[in-house]
Amino acid sequence: MISSSKLKSVDFYRKIPRDLTEASLSGAGLSIVAALAMVFLFGMELSSYLAVNTTTSVIVDRSSDGEFLRIDFNMSFPALSCEFASVDVSDVLGTNRLNITKTVRKYSIDRNLVPTGSEFHPGPIPILNKHGDDVEEDHVDGAFSLSSRNFDSFSHQYPVLVVNFYAPWCYWSNRLKPSWEKTAKIMRERYDPEMDGRILLGKVDCTEEVELCRRNHIQGYPSIRVFRKGSDIKENQGHHDHESYYGERDTESLVAAMETYVANIPKEAHALEDKSNKTVDPAKRPAPMASGCRIEGFVRVKRVPGSVVISARSGSHSFDPSQINVSHYVTQFSFGKRLSPRMLHEFIRLTPYLRGYHDRLAGQSYTVKHGEVNANVTIEHYLQVVKTELVTQRSSKELKVLEEYEYTAHSSLVHSFYVPVVKFHFEPSPMQVHI
Repeated sequence: MISSSKLKSVDFYRKIPRDLTEASLSGAGLSIVAALAMVFLFGMELSSYLAVNTTTSVIVDRSSDGEFLRIDFNMSFPALSCEFASVDVSDVLGTNRLNITKTVRKYSIDRNLVPTGSEFHPGPIPILNKHGDDVEEDHVDGAFSLSSRNFDSFSHQYPVLVVNFYAPWCYWSNRLKPSWEKTAKIMRERYDPEMDGRILLGKVDCTEEVELCRRNHIQGYPSIRVFRKGSDIKENQGHHDHESYYGERDTESLVAAMETYVANIPKEAHALEDKSNKTVDPAKRPAPMASGCRIEGFVRVKRVPGSVVISARSGSHSFDPSQINVSHYVTQFSFGKRLSPRMLHEFIRLTPYLRGYHDRLAGQSYTVKHGEVNANVTIEHYLQVVKTELVTQRSSKELKVLEEYEYTAHSSLVHSFYVPVVKFHFEPSPMQVHI
């Protein structure tokens, strides 16, 4: 038989002597230090595992040739009327799109950038074929000359007051003058102001009555305004509903338009309510209720150097460059596609890894104080646009997480002899940043 001592010699689980298992203060301290070291090392490894490591490189832009670039904008112009505000796009390839309206919205605002009503719907401006009478005739003054002294009294007295705001130096105003005076004379003969009192045609020289024209937000000449004496006089502190006339400017067309204004108005003089036909007339548009305009929307452009221009534009009006002020406040001006809610969440999460240049102009204001010294000032912005792609590597494959466009901006104020405008010159870079 095998002795017990020999069996014990092959014991793999031998007992430790009791004196070696006794606890000590030094052993406790060493155990605590070891435990803390292990927790620290585990935390460092976990943090390293969860950390986002980035590498940045510059490569050639891989966008396709037919791909368009979207530009979103939201800008406020405290001194540019929505009536003539136009958004134009051009580029070095010859693209020239004027007065874009399909993707652009306008809202009338006051000088404090506060909206004064709902969206401004001007509709397309009709193309005029007749800017006055073709035959030159000797004419007599038929329209009443209005000034700041008598304008309010006339507008409160007559149910319909049609006023031609003009400038003597304006080519279009001089084309309109003979037919306007002749129309005024015909209407005075048909509807005597003292006996009938339903309609009156007047005129205002904006070079002499500067404040009166500014009060009625006149920025283009000639501007024909139709002031209506409505039933809401008391509620609106004497304010009148008014609109702009954009029809043909020959005598026959003007007389026909004036007849529609008085068609259903009671013959009694000083009638309080205009019950004329309210059907839609392309020759009439609502007049602006304030001097400013907020323009928002987007345009699509080719990926080549170009410009987005905000200006006062009309094919049948003249503008006094010294009276056009294009001071503006930029709420948004960014490039690229609009982000979906999921992409917006990713964008917020990854913002620390971006440079924050995707909307450099946001919150910036560019103001030109009105005066002789600061007249005819065009504001230009020069934007260098760079595409930035964020991709993540999973299983040795690259997956695009986010695509955005960042840009640098440099702005300048330029004196010009022409009507002041705001220009956003953009130049896409042929390179892109790969993160």
